[in-house]
Amino acid sequence: MTSTVELPLWFFVLILLFAAVTFASHFLFPSVRWFFRRRLERAVKRLNQRLVRPIEPFKLARRYDMIQRLIYDPEVTREIVNYAKDHRVPENVGFEKARSYAREIVPSFSAFTYFGFGIRLARILVNSIYEVWTGPRNETLITSIPQDKTIVFIMNHRSNMDYVLVTYLAAQTSALSYAVGEWARVWPLSRLIRMMGAYFIRRRSRGALYRKVLARYVQMATAGGVSQGIFPEGGLSLTGELMPPKLGLLSYLVEGQEQVERDIVFVPVAINYDRVLEDRVLIAAAQRGDRRFGPRISVVVRFILRKFWQGLRGRYVRFGTAAVAFGTPLSLQEFGPERPIEALGAELMHRIEEAMPVLIVPLLARHLKGAGGPMSNSALVGLVTQDAQRLGQHMPSMTPQELSEAVETGLAGMARNKLVTQGDTGWEIRPGEDAVIDFYAASIAHRFDDNRAVAE
Repeated sequence: MTSTVELPLWFFVLILLFAAVTFASHFLFPSVRWFFRRRLERAVKRLNQRLVRPIEPFKLARRYDMIQRLIYDPEVTREIVNYAKDHRVPENVGFEKARSYAREIVPSFSAFTYFGFGIRLARILVNSIYEVWTGPRNETLITSIPQDKTIVFIMNHRSNMDYVLVTYLAAQTSALSYAVGEWARVWPLSRLIRMMGAYFIRRRSRGALYRKVLARYVQMATAGGVSQGIFPEGGLSLTGELMPPKLGLLSYLVEGQEQVERDIVFVPVAINYDRVLEDRVLIAAAQRGDRRFGPRISVVVRFILRKFWQGLRGRYVRFGTAAVAFGTPLSLQEFGPERPIEALGAELMHRIEEAMPVLIVPLLARHLKGAGGPMSNSALVGLVTQDAQRLGQHMPSMTPQELSEAVETGLAGMARNKLVTQGDTGWEIRPGEDAVIDFYAASIAHRFDDNRAVAE
């Protein structure tokens, strides 16, 4: 009993390691987790005091608990049984399939990541690229919506910057949850996106079990009061015009309304830019007749490095204005959840169209497109001045002097983007750039339809 036992050093170290892990897991880790959780709860409480719409408990729930709740939902369970029958597999196989879908969809929201990192990064990124203009009624429209209703922002999709722009502008309102496509399912971007509260969707999936898991998550989040952002076009506009809505997510929201008393208020969000970063990529895809394009890390890195170098040399110039305007909100209960989903989609896209902001570069593109030849600065300033008088609040308010300077700045930006050139007789479209000019002009074309009102 008292004899000496010799152990290899590596084995002794391993024993110590296991002992340390056991001690930490039983005595230290729980208290550490409790300490940080208490601090986080206090931070969230302070945060909710300044937000127009406080973060709902549903959004703060543990990801594991949400996954369990989702896969044991009665509707999901019934679909698991159907999946097992249709595929002739045991029900536990269908259950694991549902679990994999739930883990793929459910985010892992972090208030610290969202407000401590994400919002700051969004602010820096947006303000370094654009001057930001918001509609004059934006704040009033949001504060007028009762707290017991769930807000769903319905947005047109012009650029991948839309996510960043709207997240930044909504920072004082609430934490938005987005539906994000498969393009972002790349580590470490996917991890960050989940921590920002976004959820991934497979746009091409037709499996009934997947659709049911996705539908129930969206419905649970809506019933829990989570503010959401949806791009009903389903992808970036390749032409600059609003595209017909894809009704999948909208239909899930309407179907879920039958099970809860909480009303949904849709807030149309119209987004426009003086410069869309992906303009030529989108136009090339439209000309090919496909949508085979995606973010290339090398291109993004080169862009950032180039802009950083320009900043160091004092030559950095922003890409004009990015504008966001809220349209008239639409209550689902008042609209009628029993009405066809097509009618709801059409009405929301119409309200986005009505709210669409008009910026200088789209105006210049329109006038240069219709000129048929060179135009002088003074002629363009005169036409844009007339437009501004007719469009009212759909444009940023400017004095005549500011408007003249904005036209000069817009033309200079179009020249840097190699869209126009200045000759002895004035400004004209560069050869081969008509498609890009059409892209920008199309975003506001509806404002100048003779059969429709120009301004409200």
